[in-house]
Amino acid sequence: MKLTFLGTNGWYDNKTGNTVCALLESEKYYIIFDAGNGIYKLPNYIKTKKPIFLLLSHLHLDHIFGLHIFPKFKFKNEFNIICPKGLKKHLMRMVDHPYAMPFREMKLRVKVQELSKNCRELPFAAEHKKLFHIDPSFGYRLTIDGKTIAYCSDTGVSKNSVHLARKANVLIHECASVPKFISGKWGHSNPEEAAGVAKKAQCKKLFLTHFSANKYVTLKDRYRAEKVARRIFKNTFAAREDKTMNI
Repeated sequence: MKLTFLGTNGWYDNKTGNTVCALLESEKYYIIFDAGNGIYKLPNYIKTKKPIFLLLSHLHLDHIFGLHIFPKFKFKNEFNIICPKGLKKHLMRMVDHPYAMPFREMKLRVKVQELSKNCRELPFAAEHKKLFHIDPSFGYRLTIDGKTIAYCSDTGVSKNSVHLARKANVLIHECASVPKFISGKWGHSNPEEAAGVAKKAQCKKLFLTHFSANKYVTLKDRYRAEKVARRIFKNTFAAREDKTMNI
């Protein structure tokens, strides 16, 4: 199983990265977490006809910017866009005239589905739960090819984050806030809080991503966050774009 970060920024692109998107390649599927601008790199990695599943956490623009790039894709793969219950109607309104080319006019075979409580729409074991964010945002837990991967963005400190991340091989967690900064009602995490979730959940590895573009301007800023998080959870890494890792 391979994990590649295609975008690691929150809010907007800068010289350090694109808005948030991660690609997980399993034996039978391509699984994408969120559709920030980093998704434009997808053709560099989709090399087989395995089905594609795009899991959206929520509908803030930095997580769905990349949907307007879809008309350039020439994939023959089955392409499934998955969102939590209640979000599909808003998504379909945004990916339509006069804002963007609607899915029905694209050459891609796109199917948009809302998740049921038991995630029966997915062909692999999965769980999703609402996180702590100013607008509805959901985290995911996948068990596939004998590994468990948890994805939590955007969120502040949340019991559901810990639940989704319990003993996961990999936790991908947002780090929009700089060390010591508490985001309050907006529901974002600093490196200490993300590391605290990983420690409490007894994960094996933590990747920090969704670095707020106005606060994490350089890679050095991210490495400082990594260093702070490692004081709490040693096996922490600041996500780097275009680097593929074996899980």
